Amino acid sequence: MRGTGFDPAPARLTVGIVSAGRVGSALGAALERAGHVVFGVSAISDASVHRARTRLPESEILPVEEVARRSELMLLAVPDAELAGLVRGLAGANVVRSGTIVAHTSGANGVAVLGPLAATGVLPLAIHPAMTFTGHDEDLARLGNACFGVTAADDIGYAIAQSLVIEMGGEPVRVAEENRRLYHAALAHGSNHLVTLIVDAVAALREALSGPGLLGQQIVDGQPNGLAERLLAPLASAALDNALRRGPSALTGPVARGDVAAVAAHLEALDAVDPRIADGYRALSLRTARLADTNPELIELLEERR
Repeated sequence: MRGTGFDPAPARLTVGIVSAGRVGSALGAALERAGHVVFGVSAISDASVHRARTRLPESEILPVEEVARRSELMLLAVPDAELAGLVRGLAGANVVRSGTIVAHTSGANGVAVLGPLAATGVLPLAIHPAMTFTGHDEDLARLGNACFGVTAADDIGYAIAQSLVIEMGGEPVRVAEENRRLYHAALAHGSNHLVTLIVDAVAALREALSGPGLLGQQIVDGQPNGLAERLLAPLASAALDNALRRGPSALTGPVARGDVAAVAAHLEALDAVDPRIADGYRALSLRTARLADTNPELIELLEERR
């Protein structure tokens, strides 16, 4: 691959990051751990400045244009809605050198969004960590178990993306340009909606456990990591593990069994606590009933109550 201007296994790169959010700062720290040099980051909010100084203490906080000028690898870790405008602005300002590797971390976008920069001679990459980031210490540890959805314009790009992901401790997974939105939708459905599901279940459990408890039992309140969470955690963890290992055959409970009376009672009880929780239960029960191909009477009940 000599003569292409791009090394598929870069040894040491001068890295600039736009911006030092939860994702950018975590990936920057992972790249530094792999031996690359993060010389500078852009950071505007107080939280971003704090993350930059904490996670990347040797890096300068610089304007975006200066980060772009000096980067051999520029990581664009901005929200999806801001990415296209940032790319157009950088291309219009003509501040990114030809030959620069430009990678973004957006899940929904492939390399087409980097088109204005690619036209100037950069190598475009989409490198999306399939992981949620909290801004805390666990982010770096979780990268070791994370897959990254990678998209590139050619085989050289894929080789570079694969090398970078492996260096950060992740597992690269190739995602075709035309499938990026579906890829992102699937991940959002399986992670973001899981949070909503658990939060609703915890709220209902807190109501169910309210009042006097056993001797020495923790008082149920609104603080996280309490009794309701401890009660739900082993069951939810086992259900997730079973679903990933066994697929639809992991379904259990009254919906999968087609128990109309039990599900109707659940809906009544949840509606008394919060109709919005009942609505979520009803929608997921209908999807579960159809997935399990269960009692038609139950499906009819759930469809009528939408």
